[in-house]
Amino acid sequence: MCLAIPSKVTELKDNNMAVVDTLGVSREASLDLLGESVSVGDWVLLHIGYVMSKIDEQSARESLRLYEQMLQAMQEEENERIEANR
Repeated sequence: MCLAIPSKVTELKDNNMAVVDTLGVSREASLDLLGESVSVGDWVLLHIGYVMSKIDEQSARESLRLYEQMLQAMQEEENERIEANR
């Protein structure tokens, strides 16, 4: 299973690279696999350092909301496991 994370393009660089913001973390990503142009402010799907496609802002925000819910649930489970082992 592949997981692509919605990210916002914050800067375009030389050599078909972009800087994207992914859940508050900035990283460089390759645009080599993307078949269309992107601009600063566009939302994209990022997978292992490659931008796979553009997405609309509403879809990106909904996906990020769901990721946050999953991360919160995982943290709660971890906290319960730690507490149970005390």
